Amino acid sequence: MMKSKYPLEWLDNLILERLNPNRADLSQMSEDELAAISEDAAKESKQIQVRIKNEIFALRRKRQIRLLVRKYHSTLIFLLDRMSDSQKSIIFQSALISKCGEAVIGCLDGLLSFLEQRYSGYLSLDEKVPITYLLVSRKELQLKLNSLQKRRSNSEEMQEALKVVAQELGEALSLQSRSRVTFRQVLYERTLLNGLAETECLEEGLFSALDRKLIGLNFNSPAYISLLERRIVSKMEAKENFSEKAILLSLYFKEFSQIYCSDKLFFNAGLQPVKTVLENWFKHELGYLEKQAELAIVLNAELSSEERHKYKLECDLSADQIAIILRAADEARIVKSRSMSLVFQRIVPHLSTAFKKDLSYQSVRSKSYNAEENDKNIAILTLEKMIRKIRSY
Repeated sequence: MMKSKYPLEWLDNLILERLNPNRADLSQMSEDELAAISEDAAKESKQIQVRIKNEIFALRRKRQIRLLVRKYHSTLIFLLDRMSDSQKSIIFQSALISKCGEAVIGCLDGLLSFLEQRYSGYLSLDEKVPITYLLVSRKELQLKLNSLQKRRSNSEEMQEALKVVAQELGEALSLQSRSRVTFRQVLYERTLLNGLAETECLEEGLFSALDRKLIGLNFNSPAYISLLERRIVSKMEAKENFSEKAILLSLYFKEFSQIYCSDKLFFNAGLQPVKTVLENWFKHELGYLEKQAELAIVLNAELSSEERHKYKLECDLSADQIAIILRAADEARIVKSRSMSLVFQRIVPHLSTAFKKDLSYQSVRSKSYNAEENDKNIAILTLEKMIRKIRSY
């Protein structure tokens, strides 16, 4: 096993010499020898990671760390390319040799994942991924995606979310060979799939653990965001009035606002973060509900007014003339109350005139103190008309 200061010496020699069909006769390698290489590859991966961490820990300047991380990253990609080229040889059609080659590829991919996840801040993640590395990464991600697609949840909502995530990632992986894929994209997809594999499909309040993970990793897929919006709207529709709908939506908004969302990760670089999109949606929905509630209050008031009008008595007198008669009835003690104001308050709201549906009892009462001669004469004629009617009974 390797004791050199160069951590990648064993892999370097293995890929460029021992497993290089242009330099070695792989057909002469025994089954035990190939099995030993496969076994050592897994061990070497762990040891190399420790050595790289020790090297980086010994450095103090960020510039030095950045150079070292990028050096290892580019070297591993170079070795991956060479290993992939070797696999194109006919000799690798042998099952044992092919299995050995896959083990070495797995070792390289694991080391690349280690660097990209642990030291992503020191890598230039917006560079285009080499096609060889892309193909290997796609294979790894596809295996994890297949595992995700097999997951089942007792919750229909979470099952729908899993389905959307699987579809979106499936489409992204299928398009990678025809588009410009960056290290950042590959890193995000690996981080997302690893995160989902560790997440239990449990309900935690209004948002499930799965939703919290997707929101936290800024899974800004329009399909997933639309799914969340439809789910919340469906819950609101079960409520009877605007007040209950607004309360429920406010609770969702409050819980959503408390979910941490990384501003450095994103599923789709060309779209807004999931936090921004949903926060705007919550605000617009709450504003819409408030306007609907206000409109409902106005409509209810109008309907109530119409109902009241149905039960009002239309009086063939003006408000001034009604005021004179009611004042006279109070002062003559024909109607008895604690005050004249209470007489007007109890009677006037139930009356209307040909020109006014709603009468203010305060306004009518005030008019009783400034009676005009014409209004007094009409009030007297009205009462005389009533007297004649009574005499005719």
